[in-house]
Amino acid sequence: MLTVSALARRCGVSRTAVLYYESAGLLRAARRTASNYRVYGERELERLRLIRVYRDTGLSLADIRVLLDRSGTQASAVLRRRLVEIDAEIDRLRGHQRAIARLLPRAGALGRRDVITKDKWVEIMRKAGFSRDDMHRWHAEFERSAPAEHQEFLEFLHIPGDEIESIRDFSRKPSKA
Repeated sequence: MLTVSALARRCGVSRTAVLYYESAGLLRAARRTASNYRVYGERELERLRLIRVYRDTGLSLADIRVLLDRSGTQASAVLRRRLVEIDAEIDRLRGHQRAIARLLPRAGALGRRDVITKDKWVEIMRKAGFSRDDMHRWHAEFERSAPAEHQEFLEFLHIPGDEIESIRDFSRKPSKA
């Protein structure tokens, strides 16, 4: 005879799972000892092991009930249907896999898109009323207060490295205004 905890341990499930399967009617109600403890026999042990195998295949409790309580024909139908469901899920996951594989080469571009260039930025600044001296002051303040971020911003604009150095050097010099 096995207690709830011993049965659960032998089958690798929680005590709560054993009690749930019993309340759901998948396990026969346990006998009670004189001190009112639940006890289970070999028959319940084998049934719980089978429930565990079926749960590991992803079957629902309703399907497990059919497999445990019905004829071989109905059981075969349940298993065939689950196999079709798994095939569909595999197809869906393969679709996800293909989509991710297509995105991977562009993964670096996802965070840094080529949506703005140096020329576009300068045009925006001019349309906002910035003169050449204003832009120089803007770069100078950016360089002074956040040099690493200034570098990153210039790289974001896809400016070649030698030109970035030139801009940063120019930004470190006082403006003529």
